[in-house]
Amino acid sequence: MSEIENLMNKLLEQKPELTKEEIEEQIKIKKEKIGAGYLTDQGAIFLIASDYGVTLSEPLKVEMGLKDLYSGAKEISLETRVLNLSPAKQFSRKDGSPFYLRTMTVYDENSTASVKLWDEKANLPSLENLKPGDLIKIIKAYVKSDLDGSPTINIGSGSNIETTDSQSEIPTIDTITKDISGLQEGQKDLVISGMIDGVISGMEFTNSRGMPGKALRMRLKDKDGNGIRVVLWGKDESSIPNMISQSAKVRLLGVRVKSGNQGLEIHGNDATIIEIEGGKEPEPVIARVLSITPTEKGNNMILAVDNKKNLYNISDFSNSTSICVEGDVIECMPSKIYGNSITLDDNSFVRKLDNDDSIPLLSQIRTKINDVKVDGSYCIEAIILKVPERREVQTKSGESISLSEMFVEDDTGQIWVKGWRNQARLIDKCELGEIVSITGLNAKPGLEGRIELFISAFSKITKKN
Repeated sequence: MSEIENLMNKLLEQKPELTKEEIEEQIKIKKEKIGAGYLTDQGAIFLIASDYGVTLSEPLKVEMGLKDLYSGAKEISLETRVLNLSPAKQFSRKDGSPFYLRTMTVYDENSTASVKLWDEKANLPSLENLKPGDLIKIIKAYVKSDLDGSPTINIGSGSNIETTDSQSEIPTIDTITKDISGLQEGQKDLVISGMIDGVISGMEFTNSRGMPGKALRMRLKDKDGNGIRVVLWGKDESSIPNMISQSAKVRLLGVRVKSGNQGLEIHGNDATIIEIEGGKEPEPVIARVLSITPTEKGNNMILAVDNKKNLYNISDFSNSTSICVEGDVIECMPSKIYGNSITLDDNSFVRKLDNDDSIPLLSQIRTKINDVKVDGSYCIEAIILKVPERREVQTKSGESISLSEMFVEDDTGQIWVKGWRNQARLIDKCELGEIVSITGLNAKPGLEGRIELFISAFSKITKKN
């Protein structure tokens, strides 16, 4: 029996002149008057009971489902499965005293919910052994509204969590895992799977409160090659293996879907669990240097190609590629390999090899414009048909960023080449009628179904006339 049924029966016991249908109609009226977004069916029954002078304040010690949760419920018990669990964090109260808080997401057959574990409950030794999909019992918890109005389970000093081995109809993690192809805006608490598509990178930033933050960015694709951007807030490269192959399988536990500047995006947080197929140690890479672009800090950003025509973005933080020039064949032992993204640091080594005819030259891997496909990485040679233009674009967050664009063609077709922020400056240096070789372009869907090419940090524009 659900908690709402228990509440209704309790009211009917004290007001036998009422019928179940009359209570249901009054629930509807209460929600219409106050607003369904602010009042649950259970909350409406409490208000109806009060209208009749009946008090339903006695805690209901019943086992309930997540869909039956409502703000104000006390001493609830329920059986559920773990989706993910964040690290414990220390905060300060207004009086300066410290407290600990840890959040967990749980799910059952119908719903998901957030669980907050307070003070000593945030550091229970048994929590460290919990894994996604584990079946648990939450005992004597209470429910309060979160900032977004959703009911949140709270576990304080009088509450507890126990693992259980009982049989359950709650589906396993594998059963609720969704492919990225069917995602819709607004979905949350998802378990999704896909394949690595291109570069994985970390970023650091300052949030609106002036506090430093970090995030991990990547792209995933489905079996048909359709890609989607992923941002995992509060995560960094320590959350993933040092060796991740191109098109490695990925599963993310505890993410949501929102609309971004270029369509749907997947967002996670520090509680999101990342499962990636990957080796423990990087392996040597032999490739030809196609272009070298120095950064403002003096590091080299290198585009290279191997004997299978795989393109690699090499970030050199150790200055070990200073021995190289464009066209050289090198062997490097990276510290990290994420798909086609290679990181060189002080623990890496690089050496020049004799020329290897099995590794293509830049001229042998250039792509004709007519053969460019969405989400691919390309090198092209083309003539500029339209004078490059720069404009300022305002994002949804209110940030103003530079965008430069030019229209180019080869003997197969025409396409827009665009660059954001620092990459816009590369386009600004080009002129009408010039023939240019451009390396490291990323193809993305543009307006009216057109494909557009975007300059990356590894791109280089070389003028041919």
